Amino acid sequence: MRQKHLWIPTWRGWLLLVALCVLGGYGGLRRIHPFLAPDRPVASDILVVEGWVPDYALKRGLDLSATWKSRYLLLTGGTVKGAVNPELGDTYARLAMLRLQRLGGDLRHVQSVPSPELTPGPVRDRTYAEALAVKKWLKDQRVSVRSINVLTVGPHARRSRLLFQKAFGPHVQIGVISIQNLEYDPRVWWRFSEGVKEVLSEGAAYFYSRFLFHPG
Repeated sequence: MRQKHLWIPTWRGWLLLVALCVLGGYGGLRRIHPFLAPDRPVASDILVVEGWVPDYALKRGLDLSATWKSRYLLLTGGTVKGAVNPELGDTYARLAMLRLQRLGGDLRHVQSVPSPELTPGPVRDRTYAEALAVKKWLKDQRVSVRSINVLTVGPHARRSRLLFQKAFGPHVQIGVISIQNLEYDPRVWWRFSEGVKEVLSEGAAYFYSRFLFHPG
């Protein structure tokens, strides 16, 4: 047996530690949404819009494609899940095209690119399947690709960019456009149930995609 000296904080030290933890936690709350929702487009004439996004995001994608004079605006998405009375085999990509037709505008450069499910059973890896479908479509059209932009909503952005990068490989530059989710204020997302649900679910999904998901 031997005696050791143990240093412990005084009450002022404990107070300082608690204050630092509170400040650190608050800083983390403020920073996690911008981390998950980067808005970093690149120079490209190909714009991909995830078909499940709301109408205001679809319209924003159409406007951007006109401003940037995009060669293609590609709408992605697999089989519709959880909808009321969907048509057999309906996809988010096709529904996005129908919604854009109702919104109006020049759609001559718009293409619907539905994606198949990668595995039978429960739906998984949908964003990666979208990226593979876009890659195959561009290859079938013999389109040379050096960069593309992906438009999505809120905290889904970082995961979308990551999975498109995994699908296309290091030789294609992937930009991302994050449209604000109008159901909550991203500056104080923790005050809204939709904000908490989205940040937590997308944070966990990004962790899975970044460290646990391996293509093939």
